[in-house]
Amino acid sequence: MPSSVDRPKHFSMIRELHLADVFTLGNAACGMASIFLAMRFVGTGAIGDFILAAAMAPAALIFDILDGKVARWRHRHSPLGRELDSLADIVSFGAAPAALAFAAGLDGGWDLVALIYFVCCGVSRLARFNVTAETLSEGTDKVAYFEGTPIPTSVLLSLILMWCGWRERIGDALPWGQIDIGPWLLHPLALLFFVSGSLMISKTLRLPKF
Repeated sequence: MPSSVDRPKHFSMIRELHLADVFTLGNAACGMASIFLAMRFVGTGAIGDFILAAAMAPAALIFDILDGKVARWRHRHSPLGRELDSLADIVSFGAAPAALAFAAGLDGGWDLVALIYFVCCGVSRLARFNVTAETLSEGTDKVAYFEGTPIPTSVLLSLILMWCGWRERIGDALPWGQIDIGPWLLHPLALLFFVSGSLMISKTLRLPKF
């Protein structure tokens, strides 16, 4: 039986979090807020909820940038922090933009295929980065380049949807209209999510990391 000295204290995991991890959790909180606001918009139709849901994406990006800067400033890097960062990113820059798009009216059968594909690409891209980060860093503490576009680039998709909401171009008024393809409906706007997902999982596209 472990002694009182060896027994973990209450909330020991929280006590062990670094300051950078708190910013990472702020990123995840913004992502969840975006999802909840998008859900509320579907129920209420209040455009303010939709705009605020979209605005959570740049807020999450600010937290995502700050957690890296804080980690470098305090010289605190850990495997836990890296995993937290990836999990937060998939919420804020994967699931949240997809939920926002669905709330905006991208709810046709082919739209759902594109949105699910986008999220799966984001998950795959983050998993690949975590596995290959040590190799890509080439013996340094910093990864030299990204393979494929980083998942936070999906902020651009959220900003496009924000513009659509602001201009009241959502629902039946989505830009580029809709197309019947076979048994399902496609809004061409959903193809932006397909393109974004494809760029994330590209192994030939290499972007320098600054």
